[in-house]
Amino acid sequence: MNGSHVDLSIGRILRHTLAVVLAGGRGTRLRDLTRLRAKPAVPFAGKYRIIDFTLSNCINSGLRRICILTQYRSHALLKHVERGWSMSRPEFDEFIEVLPAQERHAESSWYQGTADAVYQNLDIIRDHEPRYVLVLAGDHVYKMDYGMMVAAHIDHDADVTVGCVQVPLAEASAFGVMQVDADDNIVAFAEKPAAPEPMPGSTTHALGSMGIYLFRADFLFEVLGRDAADGRSRHDFGGDIIPALVGRRRLVACRFDDLAGGGAAYWRDVGTIDAYWRTNLEIAGVTPPLDLYDEDWPIHTAPRELPPAKFVFDDDGRRGIAIDSLVANGCIVSGATVRRSVLSDNVRIEQGSLVEDCVVLPDARIGARCRVRRAVIDSGAHIPDDTEIGYDAAADAERFELSPGGVVLVGPGMLGEPDPVCL
Repeated sequence: MNGSHVDLSIGRILRHTLAVVLAGGRGTRLRDLTRLRAKPAVPFAGKYRIIDFTLSNCINSGLRRICILTQYRSHALLKHVERGWSMSRPEFDEFIEVLPAQERHAESSWYQGTADAVYQNLDIIRDHEPRYVLVLAGDHVYKMDYGMMVAAHIDHDADVTVGCVQVPLAEASAFGVMQVDADDNIVAFAEKPAAPEPMPGSTTHALGSMGIYLFRADFLFEVLGRDAADGRSRHDFGGDIIPALVGRRRLVACRFDDLAGGGAAYWRDVGTIDAYWRTNLEIAGVTPPLDLYDEDWPIHTAPRELPPAKFVFDDDGRRGIAIDSLVANGCIVSGATVRRSVLSDNVRIEQGSLVEDCVVLPDARIGARCRVRRAVIDSGAHIPDDTEIGYDAAADAERFELSPGGVVLVGPGMLGEPDPVCL
């Protein structure tokens, strides 16, 4: 099928494409941030949740038929989707459905892997009669036009198209790594290899899977049925499904760089405290690599009904200011200084405090005369007056959690406080 024909019909094709968002992961590497909530529900960039980026990509791409598969600690995620993502028009066959894990087969249990999660919901997926199924992760931060990926899939007459991104070799062992020929056909695929091979034409980078898979629906059903019957399988797309198809069916790599709209490709897996902290601060930077203010590609969310942010006092030594920072609604910076930080909804910072290079999640409080740097403060945590965090690694490690990169994670429980009501 030639490209012009794809361009003319892509809107119609997207109406027959179902997005399946995998949002049930524990996200254990985020430590205390995911003790009470699934990773996709973790607050991010002031007013958002991580899943908002994947869902916004769907809506902005024209993909309006979405199933979200949940499992671990799903209440916060369910509440967020219900409040912020009820924009669908059922009369146009648009929907965003949340599918909690449940016993759908006599032998079923909790999802055993990403492929098993989709397999256990095949009856619902079949009922929607899609022609194509786009499997997405709900815990990455990026902008991507999925319509262009669907067009590339059809143009290549592929059985499976895998979204991929260039990653440094030193980090590639955390990804599914693929090798491709001159036409981007996937000729080898290794899930999290100990010694990843570089991509063609490079000695420093590999092609890593983004966890995005596009299938013809009938082929997906066939593959998942075969995998479910295989007692040796881990029932995972990256670990089992994709490697088993290499060399047998046509698998094509869709490079994220080609879909970045002329700008720099920006994709982040915020699965560790260091990556989560660093990505928040990148987006809060003067010239962010991912623009939250892009009117052509808005990031949607479920906003809380809160008053505007406020900065109070203008006296020497007691001046409420925030520099190179994102400050969400409901925040009050009272005679304090905030630099290069992200303040989520309803944060309070009291007089005389200095907050630098921090990510502060909803409803947290930082008392008077505190000094806090290189920290992530979880929802509902109340930092007592005169506290120092981020200046003495040994002391921080005794009281809180210290990441490999030296970022301090502070949760309410570490301060002897009850778990927050708002997550």
